[in-house]
Amino acid sequence: MNPSLETLDWLVLGGYFAILLGIAWWVILQKNRTSEDYFLAGRNIGWFVIGASIFASNIGSEHVVGLAGTGAESGMPLAHYELHAWIVLMLGWVFLPFYMRSGAFTMPEFLEKRYDSRSRWFLSLFSIAAYVLTKVSVTIYAGGIVVSSLVGTELVNSGFGRFFIDLLNLSPDNDPAFWLSSFLVVLVTGLYTILGGMRAVVYTEAFQTVILLLGSTIITIMGLNAVGGWSELKATAGSDHFNMWRPASDPDFPWTGLLFGGTVVGIWYWCTDQYIVQRTLAAHNIKIGRRGAIFGAYLKLAPIFIFLIPGIIAFALKKKGIITFEKSDQVFPTLVRYLLPAGLKGLVAGGLMAALMSSLASVFNSASTLFTVDIFKKLRPNAPERQLVTTGRIATAVVVVLGMLWIPIMQKIGGGTLYQYLQNIQAYIAPPITAVFVLGIFWKRTNAEGAIATLLFGLVVATIRILSELQYTLPEGGIDPNATGVFASFARVNFSHVAIFMFLACALVCVLVSLVTRVPDYEKIRGLTFGTLSAEDKAEARKSFTIVDVIVSVILFIIVVGVLVYFRG
Repeated sequence: MNPSLETLDWLVLGGYFAILLGIAWWVILQKNRTSEDYFLAGRNIGWFVIGASIFASNIGSEHVVGLAGTGAESGMPLAHYELHAWIVLMLGWVFLPFYMRSGAFTMPEFLEKRYDSRSRWFLSLFSIAAYVLTKVSVTIYAGGIVVSSLVGTELVNSGFGRFFIDLLNLSPDNDPAFWLSSFLVVLVTGLYTILGGMRAVVYTEAFQTVILLLGSTIITIMGLNAVGGWSELKATAGSDHFNMWRPASDPDFPWTGLLFGGTVVGIWYWCTDQYIVQRTLAAHNIKIGRRGAIFGAYLKLAPIFIFLIPGIIAFALKKKGIITFEKSDQVFPTLVRYLLPAGLKGLVAGGLMAALMSSLASVFNSASTLFTVDIFKKLRPNAPERQLVTTGRIATAVVVVLGMLWIPIMQKIGGGTLYQYLQNIQAYIAPPITAVFVLGIFWKRTNAEGAIATLLFGLVVATIRILSELQYTLPEGGIDPNATGVFASFARVNFSHVAIFMFLACALVCVLVSLVTRVPDYEKIRGLTFGTLSAEDKAEARKSFTIVDVIVSVILFIIVVGVLVYFRG
């Protein structure tokens, strides 16, 4: 099989970009007259588009690259994170009604309504910094790997490529294919996100979801055929690669950490992070938003079969001597180049680019929303709608530039497994935010003092953990076995167990500080927590779903349990 893209592949890729830009241009022509149009698409998005957008926002190129790489290196343990589909159901059934009842544009704005402005400022600034340092930079880094692996040689040899390389004076040692690939995709994505806002993001994501699912399903089927079928795959890879349930003492993937610590991270990511929740807030009402979350939960099951399994397939094919790869993050692009015929190779390449562009567009739009609504509008409360939209566009452009500037630093993580790196960082970010949101909704006694104390405490603990890891991690990986002391011991605790301990400690801080300080004004937070719901609120909630919504949610939960049981080693 020819590892290079052929004429038919380029035609398919060209068709993909033509349709994508056509959708973006159609949306841009609709105009964004108000901040609600620009940031929440006028709150008039249907459930199918919401669900597809949730999936596409989550599945970035770092997910495709990292999850396939983890599948090749370690097998199924991190499938626990992909089974967070049941947590996506929590977004629709538990959290979304409170968010929509509050009328908030953003998650920091909800915290201000539930607590006070201190929590809003903290989460706004923290989220924007986290987006630039993790989501934007990691997505661009992974996208550079994907695109340069697929079309890097062709780009470098093109007239534009040579002009770009000469302009930046890039030598072969600077990996010009990586830089050129990253720049082009970020430029195109940033352009339609800046011009079209949220509506451009969600409609292009709906199209990209179809391409991503189709392309990734093809690579799974072709890979299984190449390895000799499911039974041969299990025999070649070995039972350990198909076991999700590693011992609690496992240094890398203890089942206790993945199940319970993963839940802490999952609630933060799926139920409280602007990046995801913003899609459901674009719905006309709670019923549509909930159905979008349910549809997104079903789509969330797909990565196990179209990203993790291909990684195991690559592991088996390497054992058979059919393909080779040096680093785990090269697994998926290698499968594309060496297994697929012309045309299909272009389609899957389009799917990978769809993953990159959709997740980038989502984080660009979410970061600009946070800056405009939670920072600029707070400082300029009387700013006209047109100025808010313009500010959102400028903020998007700034995030694009900052993400590009961060690439050289992100390249330093290339020696490890990208997806696992992300899980580590998220395990330290999630606990305080999860505690503040969960307690805020379930316990009306939680007050503003408890919330800000918890967020600050979590930040301090996360900083100590990250600095401890940096101090004691060896260049080849792992914590220095000769290191002693409290911080060295803290650095050795598995990242998923850290998430559990941090969440429990944060919840304790929140409860204790709330109890020893003033009782919140229950009238002010009416409808924002279960304990303050009125009879009208409860009646409205009962009208917002049907028996069909309940049945499909229960079926999804049964599927999740079934997968957990099947992959038990």
